[in-house]
Amino acid sequence: MPKKPEPTHGGKTIEDLRQLVLTAIDDMKAENIIELDVKDKTSVTDLLIIASGTSSRHVKSIAANVAVEAKKQGRPPLGVEGEDQGEWVLVDLGDVVVHIMQPHIRDFYDLEKLWSFEEHTADTSAGVAGSN
Repeated sequence: MPKKPEPTHGGKTIEDLRQLVLTAIDDMKAENIIELDVKDKTSVTDLLIIASGTSSRHVKSIAANVAVEAKKQGRPPLGVEGEDQGEWVLVDLGDVVVHIMQPHIRDFYDLEKLWSFEEHTADTSAGVAGSN
């Protein structure tokens, strides 16, 4: 029997929220949209959605549309950060966190690489100063 999706706030599932965000950012012509499943890497959120806007105005517009559409569906953002500058705006919807960034900021912070790390077991005895 397939596992039933767990409801999030307001009876919406994470998949419902994911679809809402993807539609809202696509409607505003966001670029390079990616999704990262981070539920096994952090307890803060389950899904990161990262997208680029072409200018500060574009980034702000995309983020504003996500917030407006989420509110319409009864899921107002828990917080929105970075609206003033428009280089990187974060929209926190709880189970889904949306990062809208200008390309140069996205390249610099490289969230995709940061959150896509593989778990390693480091050999702490090799190469540590004073361990000889």
